[in-house]
Order: sequence, then C-alpha cells, then structure tokens
Amino acid sequence: MRGFLLNNRAELIQRCKDKVARRPSRGATRAQLAHGIPMFLDQLTRTLEAEGQGDVAGGLRISGPPGGDAAALSEVGISATAHGGELLGLGYTVDQVVHDYGDLCQAITDLAVERDAPFSVDEFRTLNRCLDNAIADAVTEFAAQRDLDVARRHAEQENERIGFLAHELRNHLHVAKLAFAALESGRLPVGGSTGGVLKRSLDSLESLINRSLAFIRDAAHAPLHPPVFSLAAFLANAGRVAELYAADTGCTLRVAPVDAQLGIEGNRDLLSAALGNLLQNAFKFTQPCSEVSLRAHVSDAWILIDVEDHCGGLPQGRAETMFEPFRQGFDDKRGLGLGLSIAKESVEADGGRLTVRDMPGKGCVFTIALPLRRLG
Repeated sequence: MRGFLLNNRAELIQRCKDKVARRPSRGATRAQLAHGIPMFLDQLTRTLEAEGQGDVAGGLRISGPPGGDAAALSEVGISATAHGGELLGLGYTVDQVVHDYGDLCQAITDLAVERDAPFSVDEFRTLNRCLDNAIADAVTEFAAQRDLDVARRHAEQENERIGFLAHELRNHLHVAKLAFAALESGRLPVGGSTGGVLKRSLDSLESLINRSLAFIRDAAHAPLHPPVFSLAAFLANAGRVAELYAADTGCTLRVAPVDAQLGIEGNRDLLSAALGNLLQNAFKFTQPCSEVSLRAHVSDAWILIDVEDHCGGLPQGRAETMFEPFRQGFDDKRGLGLGLSIAKESVEADGGRLTVRDMPGKGCVFTIALPLRRLG
C-alpha cells in the first residue's frame, strides 16, 4: 500500500478535491487544505513505512494506537485537530468533517480496484486505524470549538440583554430625577405637567421591571392586535419629557402640531422609549444653545416622526454603524452605546423603520417610520 500511495498521491488528492468541489460552500485556503488530505496521506505513508520495517512504536507515534490517545495526540491527531477547527471556521457541519476523510478512503479503494493493487489485511487495518483516529480527533476539536462559539454567542447575547435593561432603567430614572429636581424647587405644582412626567417615568420603571420578570418566567406574550393610539398625545408626552432635557442643557425644543385624527399602532411603552432615546441623544449632541425639533407628517401609508438636531453633522461613515449595539457617538463615552440599537429594535418590533439622514455642517435627522393609522 505504501508504494501505491506514493505512486498515486497526486491522483488521490485530485479525486478528493473533485469530490469536495461537488459539495456546496467549500472555500478552504491552500494553507487550510494542507492540514487535511495531503498531510494525512503523508502520515499514512510514513506509518506504513515504519510498520513495514518492524518499527511498531514509530508507527504508533505517527498515527496513534487504536482508539486514539487523549493524553498525547499523535501526529495524525494534531493535524486532524487543526483541520477540524479550520472546517468549523469555514462554516462546515460535523458530517462534512467526516466526509473529508471518507472521501480519501473511497478514493484509495476505487483506485486500488481500477489498478488491481493488492493490499494486505494488516495494511487495511493500518489505513482504518489512521482514518478512525483522524476522524475522531477532527470531530472532537470541531465539537469543542463549536461549543466554545455557542457559549461565546450566548454570553454576548446575555450581555446585550442586560445592557439594554440597564440602559432603559437609567433613562427612565434620569427623567424621573429631572422632574423631581424641578418639583423640588417649589416653583411647580406636583399636580401639574412636570408631576405627570415624574409619575409616567416611575410607571415606566415599574412596567419595565415587570416585563423583565415576566420574560424570565416565560409569561410575557405580545398581544395579537397591538392598540392604536393618538399620535398627537404620543408626541405631546414625549415633548413634556424633552422639555426637561432642554431645560437641563440650555437648548430649546420645538414641537410641531399634528392632525388629531392620526394614530399609530404598537407597544406604546417601547415606542415611547425609542422616541425618548432619540430625543435624549439629540440634546446630548446638539450644539450649545441650539434647537431640537420634533415633528410628524404623513408620507403615503406611513407616519414619519422626525427628531432633528444641530450637532454639526455625523463623522464620516458613522451613519452606517450607529445603530449597532455598544457603538458610542462622537467622543462621548458616558453611555453604553445602546440607545440607538434599542430604539431600532423597538421600532422594528412594531413593523416600523428607524433611519438617519446626515446634514453635513448642520446636524442630522432621525426618522421613525410607522404604518399609518387613523383614529375612529
């Protein structure tokens, strides 16, 4: 068998490549392929040579004993381990890892039949032992790396969920503290609009905590038909909160009037949080003593809610990445970089869209687009 493998090495490798090419989604580099069939063929050939010379221990060092050796991998085991990890990185499944070595076994068998090459029983045993160890080590590494990847993704998702919750809790708490500070001055009545902002912020905090607990208990179910509510009232509530941001930053807020018959449909708490995030960001980044505007209008079958600031425009390339989680705007590092990501998810959950339009040298406009509804 050793002479057969040496004389037909190129043919065997080509046959394996042809089989691989007929399977979809293979994109291995030359370096990655070196850990696969070519290296395995060389190791199999050297194993046969050592055993043919009576050096059983030498053959086992190259290919490993039957059943492998978890304590000390053989040469075949080391290269197969590298090959298994690389195949995972290329997006393969575990059956494709096994197929790589199965292709070689079939290629050797087919070509041996075509060339009428006789192999001894011991040589077949060596071939099967090498294949078995290579497959086992490749699959073991593939599975280990896959488990690590799954654990890493779960950790990232959990970290993002915790970040979202902390971000929203902080936002509601910030509004409540602004409202309380205004009431504490003694110039405003508790029963007025500022007192209403404080109450809604506390209610939102309670609602967010309750939703989180319900989600943990698997008791949260979205309604089949979300409620339709007044766009004018929705913007008025957002405007009252934004007035606190304006007073806190020394900027001004302009809220344009809207048709009282216009409505929007969805989870009011989540949409309020999304719009609140946009307004908070606008006052956070707009230039001192400038204006932030909140307006809404109809375009075809959509309600478009615009938040415009005077931040001076976005940094180059920022518009393409600003909705990604943990991306912070400009040089401000006070937050988590989650506000826009949360806003986008909240809007999209109700069939809407969140986009940004850059106005270089002036500012930017964030637009929430929601399906148009009319109040009865």
